[in-house]
Parts: sequence; C-alpha cells; structure tokens
Amino acid sequence: MNLKSHLQTLTLVTLTAVTLALPSHSALGAEAGGAQGQDEFFDFDAASKDSGTPTISDPLEKLNRATFVFNDKAYRYVMKPVAKGLRVFPEPVRTGFSNFFSNLGAPVSAISALLQGDPRNAGTELGRFVLNTTVGLLGFLDPATDAGLVQDEEDLGQTMARWGVGHGFYLVVPLYGSSSLRDFTGTLATGAINPLFQNLDTGEVIGITAASAEVSLSLDKDTYEAFYDGAIDPYVFFRSAWVQNRAGKVKQ
Repeated sequence: MNLKSHLQTLTLVTLTAVTLALPSHSALGAEAGGAQGQDEFFDFDAASKDSGTPTISDPLEKLNRATFVFNDKAYRYVMKPVAKGLRVFPEPVRTGFSNFFSNLGAPVSAISALLQGDPRNAGTELGRFVLNTTVGLLGFLDPATDAGLVQDEEDLGQTMARWGVGHGFYLVVPLYGSSSLRDFTGTLATGAINPLFQNLDTGEVIGITAASAEVSLSLDKDTYEAFYDGAIDPYVFFRSAWVQNRAGKVKQ
C-alpha cells in the first residue's frame, strides 16, 4: 500500500471511529459539567458571547482525558529523555536539523496558501523552499529569512477553516496531542499531497515526523513542564491554549 492509500484508509478509520463514538456524547458531556444539545454539539467554532474567547465542543472529553494522560507519560518517560540525549550535539547542529525538517513542509505550506487564495504567501513559501534547498544546503541553513522571505506556515486545517469548515470537535490523538476532527483530517491529508513524501513508505514518513518532533523538543526549554505544573487543570489549559493558537493562525 502506498502512502496516499494508507493515509486515505487511516482517515476513513479515524472518521468512522469518531462517528461511532458520537451517540455517547451527551453522557460524556454530562460528566464534564453538563450535556450539550444537538445544536450545541455542531456549533463548531462558537465563541463566547461574553468574552469573545474561542471555544470548541468536547463531547469525547473522557476519552480525550485518558489519551492526554497517556501522552503525558509518553512525553515524560520516552520523548523527553530522547530529546535530552540529543542535547549532546551542539545547538547549532540541532537547529540545522530543525531547519531541514521545517523545509520539508514548505511545499505543503505553499499549496495550502494557494488554496486559501493567497498567492503572495504561496510564492513566499515556494521561494523559501527553493532558496533554502539550494543555497541553504537542503534546508540546513535558512538564507531565505535573511533575504526577507519570512516563514508563515500554512496547513490544510487552516485552509479548511478559511473555507468555512468548523473544528467539528476536540480530539487528543495518541502520541500527537491536541487537534480537532477538521485539523487531524487535514494533517492526514498533508502527507498525501506533499510531493516530497510521494516516494516514501509510511514507516519512513513516521520516522521523519518523529525525528522532527524530537529535534524540536531538544531545542525547547521545558515549556511543557512549566505550563503543566502551573495549571490547575492541565487538560483544560492545553485545550484552551490549542484552540486560541489555532484561531490565531487562521486569522493570520
């Protein structure tokens, strides 16, 4: 099975699993502090009328919380130790690899910007990719930024949002983290349209994604721990932070 077929199958499985979970959304919502009606459940991107703060439906909160705990353990006992091990390499070396992985996403960013009706940004992303891939030695260096081509990452989740597609509902994906039905579907589709991944098998794409995450984590200064330890309810904090972050990216 090629990558595109695999991602299409995975998307179908994800949508089917989530759909099968929908009948229990009232009970899950009640445990979280009150069941939502059918209209509220599909009020995808409603904002609080009082505060203007973006919100998201979370009918699968019980399942999401369990996944959140799993991801926290995976982060603390697997991902973070590996990231700390990478810190034996000088920071400029890790930054170079971070640039390389970021450059791999530039074609999809350009495509997403074009689909949003933003040819200027699409041209910038394409220009960054060409300059960084050539002069920047396959993206390990970032001469594009020095040349004034500022990175503005776009993805298919943002594209669907610009088309008027709502979040659907909140999802915490194992080993991936916060997302929504819309954005996770966009993430799966991203691999299918990235021309750089067309000749790679699924395992290779997963390996690249995992390596990129570990390199980024090695450059982080324990941000996750600081926010987690300072939150009264870490699950609610990270859900709110993610929703607001995504709202900001869509408005860019």
